[in-house]
Amino acid sequence: MEPIKTDIVVLGAGPGGYAAAFYAADMGKKVILVEQDKRLGGVCLNRGCIPSKALLQATKLITEARESAHRGITFASPQVDLAKLRAWKESVLEKLGGGIKALAQKRGVQVIQGRGHFEGSQSLRVENEQGQQFISYDKAIIAVGSRSALPKAFDLGNPRIMTSRGALELEEIPQDLLIVGGGYIGMELGTVYAGLGTNVVVIEALDTILAGADADLVRPVAARAKKMFKEIRVKARVLKMSTVGKQIKVETELDGQRREELYDRVLVAVGRSPNSGDLGLEQTKVEKDEKGFIQVNARQETADPAIYAIGDITGGLMLAHKAAKEARIAVECILGEDSRFEHVVPAVVFTDPEVAWCGLTENEAKVKDIPITVAKFPWGASGRALTYDRTDGLTKLILEPETERVLGVGIVGHGAGELIAEGVLAVEMGATARDLAECIHPHPTLSETVMEAAETFFGHATHTHVRKSTAAQS
Repeated sequence: MEPIKTDIVVLGAGPGGYAAAFYAADMGKKVILVEQDKRLGGVCLNRGCIPSKALLQATKLITEARESAHRGITFASPQVDLAKLRAWKESVLEKLGGGIKALAQKRGVQVIQGRGHFEGSQSLRVENEQGQQFISYDKAIIAVGSRSALPKAFDLGNPRIMTSRGALELEEIPQDLLIVGGGYIGMELGTVYAGLGTNVVVIEALDTILAGADADLVRPVAARAKKMFKEIRVKARVLKMSTVGKQIKVETELDGQRREELYDRVLVAVGRSPNSGDLGLEQTKVEKDEKGFIQVNARQETADPAIYAIGDITGGLMLAHKAAKEARIAVECILGEDSRFEHVVPAVVFTDPEVAWCGLTENEAKVKDIPITVAKFPWGASGRALTYDRTDGLTKLILEPETERVLGVGIVGHGAGELIAEGVLAVEMGATARDLAECIHPHPTLSETVMEAAETFFGHATHTHVRKSTAAQS
């Protein structure tokens, strides 16, 4: 069979992959998009970002109804039809997946379903149920993503020991759920199951949950989680798991004390591994690190001149929006432009409350010995936060003392994931505290907290009293 010839082949149709394919097609290139799943969208759409946010939104309704009695509004206990909930979640995924497929067709991007395997630097073999097809290309972009890590010690072949993929299937509402790992995946899915009425226990080996986030932002999340979850144990370890009937027996250790407990299900959320195996990369010049992540430079170039890589497969921050930006950079470099990844990447954890940040954090400044000024606005002084009954939020600015330039922004609270976009713009554009303070923000909104955080730096925030001389210096 004669190989198909194309300008660019993109391997993987997740947020990075389809963004790369679409942008290249928009720029006039002939593009083939290879994806082994039947539905486009990758892990984010099918087994990650989208289904988790759908379930978080659904269970948020239960929590809000439960907590509205003090307003004089009460509801009967919710009845959860898991089959309907799963079907609704699946309908969201189908609509989005169908939309991506339609956009590929409109752009003239050829989609081939199957598993790609490199035969050389400019040749790809795609295998599927119909057989195999060879593709000859000028440039390739690898965007095959990552998968949930499952340590061998926990891989008993028992479906009751789940990764995030299994947890999102929502096969049942377990009475007792253990979550191994207090990172963003564990905490988000813990929020879902706790909202459904499960007794959730989180075990984290480090001394805090959400270890990569600013301590000021984590504090409200931990306080809320301690009320929603049965228990959160930090500096704890899971030593062993075994099957006992329809439950999982788990041996744990905390403060030198060991205990054995039974759980209906266990969610292992201890990180992600790259999907770099069995791609035929040894037939190319592409180089991987010791963990299997493909090594790239700021132009998304690999050690092979014909091959670029983007997204989770390159390691670092594993975020869909980062992959989408890297997609554009890779395509621009293929087109001959001098494009590099030198951008501010926001991070959002969709817990309750949400956590979002971008740019420099206070902890990073301390580690790197960077002088900063910190300006904070507590949401207890926000009228809009009071109407939500969510005054547990905080907006925090990291400023350069000499220039007053915004180096970083951190937000914890209701809708923090939406609010952080202003922070990204401020850091990217080199805005100052004065710029944020002078911009009129609508009232009453949570976005006002960004303006008032800047005003606290100058000592004249309307809704809180903070003398400028007391602004935190680090």
